[in-house]
Amino acid sequence: MCGRFTITRRDRNSLAAELGVSPDSMVDYRPRYNVAPTQPHFIVRIKYENREAVPATWGLIKSGAKDASMAAKTINARSETVETRGAFRDAFQRRRCVVPADGFFEWTGPKTARQPTWFHREDSGLLLFAGLYEAWQKERGVWQTTFTILTTAANAVLESYHDRMPVILADRDADDWMDPRAPDPHALKRLLVPAPDDLLIATPVSPDVNNVDNDSPDLLQPAGQMSLSLRSGQA
Repeated sequence: MCGRFTITRRDRNSLAAELGVSPDSMVDYRPRYNVAPTQPHFIVRIKYENREAVPATWGLIKSGAKDASMAAKTINARSETVETRGAFRDAFQRRRCVVPADGFFEWTGPKTARQPTWFHREDSGLLLFAGLYEAWQKERGVWQTTFTILTTAANAVLESYHDRMPVILADRDADDWMDPRAPDPHALKRLLVPAPDDLLIATPVSPDVNNVDNDSPDLLQPAGQMSLSLRSGQA
């Protein structure tokens, strides 16, 4: 699954250029080190043949929903059944997007001492999660865009941590996935596969990630370095 993720780029303009969107569409961007369900983020979609960044909240809410009570249950969609599940079926047909990130977390250990591990590219490159989006009217005249992240079977790097992982698209495949005019959306399921085993590395990081209120660069300091720093400070 994917229950927390990061997007740590500091320069908004260079991030916009890498994503192929206008910097003006990302004026509210800031680095995030612990994005959690139901929190705001942004998605990238195609509109009039161009990519655009859109503010969005994590947890898909269908357009006709009366409230957001289901949002925490729709943060992920299984790629194997996305075209048949009622919560995701319509969005899969017409509202596909990517969710920019540069890492995500999984946990090991008992509930009383959960150890987070950050999965990311060794070169710190971007990750484009396959997503779906919807817009719903949270109150009269006020529309909110929401999204979900598609998951697939874990690759060899993830399988000892969790049996699922987010679908990570190559940039060359992202436009195909987002194209709202795709004649056969079902054909796009060929893209919903585990990432190559050499794409990601695993870094144990601070247990402070466990608290969704924490959101700072310190969270991503490797756990071993944190222990060394602590012992050095006590010496």
